[in-house]
Amino acid sequence: MTRAPLRPARLSIAADGVPRSLDFDDVYHSAAGALAQARHVFLGGNGLPQRWTGRRDFVVLETGFGLGRNFLATWAAWRADPQRCERLHYVAIEKHPPTREDLARVQQHSATAGADPALAEALQAAWPLPTPDAHSLDFEDGRVQLQLVFADVDEALRGLALQADAFYLDGFTPARNAAMWSPEVFARLGRLAASGATAATWSAARAVRDGLSAAGFEVERRPGFADKRDMTVARHAPRFVPPAPAAWRTRPAAGTPREALVIGAGLAGTACAWALARQGWRATVLDAEASPAGRTSGNPGGLMHPIFNAPDSLHARWFRAAALRCAALAAGPIARGEVAGRLDGFLRLEGRLEADTARARLEAVGLPQEFLHWCPSEAAAAATGLPLTQGGWWFGPGGWLSPRDWCGWLLDQAARRAGAQFHGRRRVARLAREPAGTPGRCWHALDAAGASLGRAPVLVLAAALDSPRLLAASPDCATFGGERLVLGAVRGQTTLLPAAAQAGGTVRAPRHALSGAGYALTLPDGRVLTGATSQHDDPDPALRPADHLENLRRAAALGLFGAAARALPAAALPAALGLDLERLEGRCGWRATTPDRLPLAGPLVDLAALQDARQARARLDALRQLPRSHDADGGLYLCTGLGSRGLSSAVLAAEVLASWITGTPCPVEAELRDALDPARLQHPAAGG
Repeated sequence: MTRAPLRPARLSIAADGVPRSLDFDDVYHSAAGALAQARHVFLGGNGLPQRWTGRRDFVVLETGFGLGRNFLATWAAWRADPQRCERLHYVAIEKHPPTREDLARVQQHSATAGADPALAEALQAAWPLPTPDAHSLDFEDGRVQLQLVFADVDEALRGLALQADAFYLDGFTPARNAAMWSPEVFARLGRLAASGATAATWSAARAVRDGLSAAGFEVERRPGFADKRDMTVARHAPRFVPPAPAAWRTRPAAGTPREALVIGAGLAGTACAWALARQGWRATVLDAEASPAGRTSGNPGGLMHPIFNAPDSLHARWFRAAALRCAALAAGPIARGEVAGRLDGFLRLEGRLEADTARARLEAVGLPQEFLHWCPSEAAAAATGLPLTQGGWWFGPGGWLSPRDWCGWLLDQAARRAGAQFHGRRRVARLAREPAGTPGRCWHALDAAGASLGRAPVLVLAAALDSPRLLAASPDCATFGGERLVLGAVRGQTTLLPAAAQAGGTVRAPRHALSGAGYALTLPDGRVLTGATSQHDDPDPALRPADHLENLRRAAALGLFGAAARALPAAALPAALGLDLERLEGRCGWRATTPDRLPLAGPLVDLAALQDARQARARLDALRQLPRSHDADGGLYLCTGLGSRGLSSAVLAAEVLASWITGTPCPVEAELRDALDPARLQHPAAGG
């Protein structure tokens, strides 16, 4: 779907400190205090904090995030409660998000209203760019997870995949914001309710009570807050609960082992270990190499950036959401020197695009300038320090990372949070699962002699091009149709150019990462990484002088050797630059690509169960209806096919996968999750 451009909230603050929406001509909270209102109406009305006592996960869904006062009150209550749940998941929808500056302004005016300044400042510091996406923010070392969905409420609710334990209904008054209280909204809330879910709102309007009743809630009035005589509370108790779609996995019951075996320790595998640890799961990671990122993920640097097109395509939405998540997560470790890289801007050259056309496309999508703007040739040259003659797109949250450092950091975080372990030199030959009915039934990774290298109830294949091979080699996986998951093997060779001082000044190090026909980025030691070639079905592992020459040609087009070098034929570049093709450093690796250039993240289709479902005439008209490679005991999942944008995709793809496994809220809308679902390639009706 194509979303309308996002419009931030417009607000004023009255003399008594109460903020008011200029768009809806209504106050954000009572003059008696936002925090007091939140505690009485939303926490008290949902039986909190008592209801989350002893829970692994507790999910709150709020319609109307506003200025975040209900979230801050809930977070403060969670912090103060020694019996709190392990993880608080707070999902909030907001069509008109405030700016970071307005959040700070409101906090100054309400400093005496009971808000914890430290929590408010943490929210302000983490506040995302106003793009029409779902934004994940972590607090308390990931134990408080806030997902902000910047979209229209009906559109957002249709895209959510979660089981809410409590609903905070906090839109502006129904008379001025009817869309927040429509029968369609209440119906969607009922479909997202977990067993025993509750709801609360300050409104006692008849339409609100009737809407909740029609959605399967038992409704009652309670004394309201301050000058409100009544408020509404409700408990979800429908007469009929439809069965969950076959592809979905509900939250595992308390006491269920939270252990996973991950095959592969590149970007996908280490990100999966991190994403599972974020939800309290312990991963054991196996890899044939001695250390993480031992293969293609071991390049000294790689680009990390969104993409853009107009209209806002599914691909653009995925890579925007993924890059924003990666940039937010990587900012801290880069600043602390734990990960080499720079995410302070990236230039994508567009030689065929005129400035007026570019600006018109950008205006049609409505993305903020700090995320993306058109950079004319003069500004592009100044930003990069290269003699550029064309303009391009400037992505604020883009740049480069060291894949090896990033993999190491993700794995270290997984170990610290949940005890993840890495075992190198473990070459997996096939997979096997214990028979049904076996207590603690597990998947095993076996070596060539049939010995078990690791076991867990949940198995994640994140082994890039080896993933289809392992499925095909394992009889216990025969029903999962691995032969349909054909991944393209694209060979890429990079070239390391010596630092300017070592190259006699012939190499210009770009101040920011950029790409055009090729790409270039400057490493911390001053060397310039450039490339990469792209050859399909080419198994040659050797560094080839011809590929280095091709990379030099592309680097010359980017201006890395000055304006004069652009006029030289490629064959003349090595001599002109004093470079020996035979002695140039570089690296060769293979990208695992899918036909649609989007990752694979999720459970596989169980083709035998699918045949049974067809015979039983079960509903099979959507991917979520297809039976999968998971069950109550555990399951088998896939995370691979990251292609040439692995750094951009890995973290968010892994979080999508973790939501499949753990039953926690999916970090992206359903349309994007479907776009990553392996079923799209496996199932004939889904284009496979």
